[in-house]
Amino acid sequence: MIYQRLKEANVNALKNHDTVARSILSVILNKVKLAEIEKRAQNAELTDADVTAVLQKTLKELAEEKDAFEKAGRSDNVKTLSAQMEFVSAFLPKMMSQQEIKTEILKLDDKSVPSVMKHFKANFAGKCDMRDVQAVLKFL
Repeated sequence: MIYQRLKEANVNALKNHDTVARSILSVILNKVKLAEIEKRAQNAELTDADVTAVLQKTLKELAEEKDAFEKAGRSDNVKTLSAQMEFVSAFLPKMMSQQEIKTEILKLDDKSVPSVMKHFKANFAGKCDMRDVQAVLKFL
């Protein structure tokens, strides 16, 4: 489970005095903990897809923050954020290629847009970009 790997990485960052990893891990672990509390309130378990969504959102926020620092000319902050983005990316699952998406769509009986999108959200959440699914579906 991704959540467990994040916890282990946090312990290793503490032991190695890795401040870059430690700072981003504390943010991610707090966000995941909040997501876990929300899930528990709905009588559901936290899944890898939920953790992946948190990681993707955090990566997007870091990219936006990095762009702002680049515009402001703060190269030290840009370098730190780049390292954090690289660190977060390591925990994300490998994204499906368009060919893999096409193969999966061809396996389905119902190839209507709502049915395909529902299938990918249910089975491949966090492992594929829904815009890629839509693009592949458009050309089938």
